[in-house]
Amino acid sequence: MKNNRILAISDIHGCYDQFIRILDKVNFNSTQDKLILLGDYVDRGRQSKQVLDKVIDLVNTYDAIALIGNHDKMFLDWLLTNDGMNEFNFFRNGGLQTVESYCGLDFFDSGIDTLKAKRFILNNFKYHVEFLKTLSYYHETDNHIFVHAGLNPEYENWKLTPYEEMIWIRDEFHNGKVQTDKTIVFGHTPCVSLHGSANVWFSEGKIGIDGGAAYGYQLNCLEVTNNEVKQYCIKTKEESNV
Repeated sequence: MKNNRILAISDIHGCYDQFIRILDKVNFNSTQDKLILLGDYVDRGRQSKQVLDKVIDLVNTYDAIALIGNHDKMFLDWLLTNDGMNEFNFFRNGGLQTVESYCGLDFFDSGIDTLKAKRFILNNFKYHVEFLKTLSYYHETDNHIFVHAGLNPEYENWKLTPYEEMIWIRDEFHNGKVQTDKTIVFGHTPCVSLHGSANVWFSEGKIGIDGGAAYGYQLNCLEVTNNEVKQYCIKTKEESNV
């Protein structure tokens, strides 16, 4: 059956309860909907492991599309290298909460041992690591481009945007004009930083959907049906319609 709706969600950041609630709120139906997740499944929130388990199930069972975000990449870089800067970046950006979701809240009671934590995750959750390694940086449809952070307007062919910029870029993308007729749906930068509200940000050729869930705002879902859009949200503390 042809998908009737595209549902896009970004920057879940370990907020598992909100993730489950928003899927329920939009009545996600895998036979009629295409779910596209724009990355940043981990860090800051308390249930990164649970979020990734759910994302893996949605991809494997319901043919959802999952992209990689900068936090997912930092998690991978920490796990797969012995680079001190990778470790610093991961833990500076909410990695401790991610590790605790895998290892338990009491794992570091006797002191923070990052090597022990890394070994535990690699030994017990290799399937999470392998899953993250397979994720794409963008997804393209007839009318939209989905990407975690954005695209570099300097490139005549947007696909030449370096992968690192696709998960990190901000102002150059927000303020520039990407050379494409398609609408770019992205996360990464909380909407409150774009227009002073956690609600979805609409601009010419761009739609920002990061509701800042991990910062106490909300988790957004963008519904696209025949090029018409609708937004839903789950507040961090209480459910609310937008």
